[in-house]
Order: sequence, then C-alpha cells, then structure tokens
Amino acid sequence: MKVLVVNAGSSSLKYQLFDTAEGIVLAKGNCERIGIDGSRITHKTMEGKSRVKEMPLPTHSDAISLVVEMLLDKEVGCIASAKEIEAIGHRVVHGGPYFAQSVLVTDEVMEVLENCRAYAPLHTGAHIMGIRGCLEVMPGVPQVLVFDTAFHQTMEKEAYMYGISYDMYDAYKIRRYGAHGTSHRYVSAEAAKLIGKKDAKIVTCHIGNGSSISAVKDGKCMDTSMGFTPLDGIMMGTRCGAIDPAIVPFIMEKKGFTPAEMDSFMNKKCGFLGISGISSDARDIEAAMKDGNERAKLAFDMLCYQIKKFIGSYSAAMGGLDAIVFTAGIGEHTPYIRAGALSGLEFLGVELDEERNSFVHSDTPVKISKDSSRVAVYMIPTNEELVIAQDTEALAKA
Repeated sequence: MKVLVVNAGSSSLKYQLFDTAEGIVLAKGNCERIGIDGSRITHKTMEGKSRVKEMPLPTHSDAISLVVEMLLDKEVGCIASAKEIEAIGHRVVHGGPYFAQSVLVTDEVMEVLENCRAYAPLHTGAHIMGIRGCLEVMPGVPQVLVFDTAFHQTMEKEAYMYGISYDMYDAYKIRRYGAHGTSHRYVSAEAAKLIGKKDAKIVTCHIGNGSSISAVKDGKCMDTSMGFTPLDGIMMGTRCGAIDPAIVPFIMEKKGFTPAEMDSFMNKKCGFLGISGISSDARDIEAAMKDGNERAKLAFDMLCYQIKKFIGSYSAAMGGLDAIVFTAGIGEHTPYIRAGALSGLEFLGVELDEERNSFVHSDTPVKISKDSSRVAVYMIPTNEELVIAQDTEALAKA
C-alpha cells in the first residue's frame, strides 16, 4: 500500500510517501511558509531527484495540492496517478484524555479532536488544518490520526497523576500525558527484537532538542518523563525541564513576568541555551566544551546526570532492566552524552564499550555495550513516520 504520511505545522507541512509492501520511502519533502510570503516546497525522491519550487501557498489545501502535483510530476514524481495514494496518516502531537490509540478520521473524531486544542494549542490547530486540507484535496481516501501521546496511555494512575487537588484532575484532566510516544514505541519494539525478549524491561531515551525518557515493560509504557506538557522531565535545548514549582512565582515576582512571559521564558530561554549562554544546539555546545567553555560542559553534564537518574528510577519502577536505547538527534549522534549518562550504572549491569560508542552517525542500530554487559545498550535511529504508515495501513485495511 502507498501511504502518504503528513506532519502539519501552523505554516509548514512535511510529508513522506511510503510503499509499505517494500518498506521504503518513495519521496519526501516539506512545504514551508504556508500563508506567508515566500512559501515554497522542497521535494526529493529515493532516486535522488529533487526540486525546489516557490509559489504562493495561502492554505494547507494549496500545500497538499502542490504535494500531489510533485508526486505526479514526470521528472521528479514517483506515481502515475493520485489514486495510487491509498491512505493518509497524520502525526498528531496530543490526543488529550480522548485518544489511546490511532483512529480513522470521521466527523465524530474531528469533533473530539477540537477538544485537544487546550492541551497543545500551538500544534492541534495546525494538525486540523492539515487534515482538512487532505480531506478537501483527496476526498474518499482513508485518513488516520496517530497520536504522540497514545503510547503513554497504558500508564497506571499512580504514574500519571500529580499530587495536586483531585478537583483539578476532575475538572481539567491535569495529568501526565508524555510525548514522543511514536518514537518510544518504535525503538522499544526494535530493542525487544534485538535482544530476543518480548517481555523486556527497556528504558528508551529520546534525546534531542526536545527530550523524553520512558519506561517500557512488556511492550507497554509504564512511565514517561514529559508531563502535562512537553516542558516537564529532563533539560532540553531551550526548555528547563522539571523544576521546583515555587521557582515559577518567585521569578515572576522578581522579573515582573506575566504568566505568558514566564511560560515563554521556561520554554524558549532555558535548557542548553540558558545554562551555556551560547546556543540551544548540542553541536555548538560540544564545540564550545572542547574549547574549554565551562558552562558548555556544565550543560552537557547536567543532561547526562538527569538521564542517569531517570534510568535508575525507571529500573526500580520496572523491577529490573534488560536494555537501554538512545535515539533522536542527540541520542543518535553524541557519544559524550551516551557515555556520560551510562557512567556509574555498572551496578545495574551496564558495561559500555567505548570503541563501539565512538561513532557519531549510523543509519542502522548499533550495540554500544560490551557483549558481557548484563544490560544491552543500543543506539537505534527512530522512525516515527514508518510507525504512522504501518498504523495507517492497518486501519485503512480493517
């Protein structure tokens, strides 16, 4: 089946066309600056053909129309007819308390999705525009929503509840939802295959500009570091991660911040950027650290320490540990972070192989633990789009 995977932002629309029978990506690209001057599409095929085209894209419907045009193009296309696109899968950041698994798009589903705006106001509206654009351009084609939060819906109540008044949960459904669930789902399943153990206890570390860590037991999420919003958990590129809640009113009083300004400060001016004073990009931090910048080193060391704490606590929660997985931009490409996070975990049975861990890029999984290590440690490149394509195919055929 040929499945078009769509990830719509407020002014962008990323896409990949999968051939699920072959397990390959036929083409991919990105529509940028939708509804803004200077909009364009960047399109590439698996054969290496590419094209950049600038043209007005007032709406997401216009963007989807241009995507189909590129896929059909005689020079850079990869299909002969739009009818070859048999299903469309959408990445949706937040399903709130409403969606615990991927679903086919129906009028009722779209009505419920509107309720998710409050949980991810920057994302949900954009997703809805992308979905409606696809419905308009390709009516009758089955469409599926795949939620980043769905994988975490298996958490028990003691794991997802906060110690605030229960009235707040009843009224506003304030609880831990997590994020990056599609990534955690993919790499944990791949790790279980690699170690040959379906009932494995795995800690998955999705470490990038946004980061989260999950405890996965028997293929199900037991706990995850991100919370009600993606601000919780470990320090990230510009996000502070978990802090003492009393710090919030303290800073607001000292700086005269409004709630919106405080929210922006914690999301956009903290993390790597705030600690290093240099950049939110791990590559810049690493370069500065190697030049002797102490604050850059502190930023990296803080992240390593926080990852290590989560690995330890999740091992306790699961009653053991079979594997650790590093994935996403930093997890896949930064040996220093992987080594630092694993240092001191020998008591758990973790033995890092420094030579295996020295690589900075691999398109395939790499075992970075010693063969004698009781806990297997892997770098596994994430593939959220493949999971979306597979879920879409399964529901479209059902």
